[in-house]
Amino acid sequence: MDDLTEQMEVRRQKLFKLKEFGQTLYPNDFKPSHSTSQIVADFGQAPEDQLNVLEATFSLAGRVMGIRSFGKASFFHLQDRKGRLQVYARRDRLGEEGFRLFQLLDVGDIVGVQGRLFRTKTGELTVAAEGIRLLCKCLRPLPEKWHGLADVEARYRQRYVDLMVNREVRELFEKRSRIVRLVRRFFEERDFLEVETPMMQSIAGGAAARPFITHHNTLGLDLYLRVAPELFLKRLLVGGAERVFELNRNFRNEGVSVRHNPEFTMLEFYQAYATYEDLMALTEELFGTIAQEIVGSLKVSMGGETIDLLPPWRRLSLSGAIEEYGGARREQISTLDGLRGYAKEKALQVDTALPYGNLLVEVFEEVAESRLIQPTFITGYPLEVSPLARKNDSNPALVDRFELYISGKELANAFSELNDPLDQRSRFQQQAEARRSGDELASPTDEDFLRALEYGMPPAAGEGIGIDRLVMLFTDSASIRDVILFPLLRPER
Repeated sequence: MDDLTEQMEVRRQKLFKLKEFGQTLYPNDFKPSHSTSQIVADFGQAPEDQLNVLEATFSLAGRVMGIRSFGKASFFHLQDRKGRLQVYARRDRLGEEGFRLFQLLDVGDIVGVQGRLFRTKTGELTVAAEGIRLLCKCLRPLPEKWHGLADVEARYRQRYVDLMVNREVRELFEKRSRIVRLVRRFFEERDFLEVETPMMQSIAGGAAARPFITHHNTLGLDLYLRVAPELFLKRLLVGGAERVFELNRNFRNEGVSVRHNPEFTMLEFYQAYATYEDLMALTEELFGTIAQEIVGSLKVSMGGETIDLLPPWRRLSLSGAIEEYGGARREQISTLDGLRGYAKEKALQVDTALPYGNLLVEVFEEVAESRLIQPTFITGYPLEVSPLARKNDSNPALVDRFELYISGKELANAFSELNDPLDQRSRFQQQAEARRSGDELASPTDEDFLRALEYGMPPAAGEGIGIDRLVMLFTDSASIRDVILFPLLRPER
């Protein structure tokens, strides 16, 4: 820390010298005419003789990176939002005063540069600076080494430095932005209406999750940051908006891990007159569209595995996955006692006091989830873990639902929607009983939502896709923190 303080003091002294020389320290009147990428696109392949007769002067702004000094001349790279371009600073071009000011610059300083283009002896396109102006002094030295496990937490905490020095990180978040645009375009082209529903809700419904609680002073009302937009989007189905989607934040007061952040981005969409099977096909199409645009292929790399997104994807029941990956027998896991015995036999870390449906899901997560590498739709979810989903016609103990797993992670959850208000009220009452018995994640009863259903909601299917995990897939990222600009971390001490 002493070395850092000393280096910072040296930079501050340079700042004071610039002020003594009459420089405006933080000006706001420099206007770049081009970005680095524009110049490279226009002149990157131009031969030297063409550059020599080019009379245009270009102005650029960005950070000074990698100064190489040779006495009366120096080279550095100027980095802006689009890339880097080499700059040549020479005493006889800048003049004595201009070169003296240049020598007070440091790596990380933000400058404006004006000059003409030429090629160095090695053929690199370069700006011959005719003027360099300090726009903002970087008072903290940039890290020399910012890669490796030792710096992971620092990278997340100081994402601004991470973006500054790691080009691949900037490219990752550019890809994230492209993916979100692709998702929007995909649904807009299919006549879905993008909407925004409340982030603060008086009832935290729509998902089995623990909410964050806040308080509205004027109304004297406790509110919840939403865990899901589902019940409001279904209200829109009732109102006649037959195809809707929302891309926005959800908040769940749960653990933090490489797969979970308490604040995350979710795509949720609903389509009237569709079933969960229709959404399987739509999901395959969506993922394929993104893959072709981002990767250029239906095969993507994730964690050392090649993921093949060519449809149709595998479909497997929840019980079938436990049989296949956990070595269970169908009759063994078809009853609560048998499932408890299987869990004990396998020494699984599950709560055997849970009801059958909840225990079945926990067993699946223990023995099968991490092994679902290729795209797989898991179906056959029990009624008791799906209070908002439509019962299956042939087996009412199950619901018409799927979860999508890729690379051992859940990426999507969808079902044919329950639109029977009497059945929904009964489900809410069962959830209320579960809450009274200590299940904090059980859904509360939303009387206004029930009232909406009584006006009539068309048969429909809906789906939620975690955008952060989607980006992880298409950028081969191991941790959700890698794809969130500012993930939640414990405060520094």
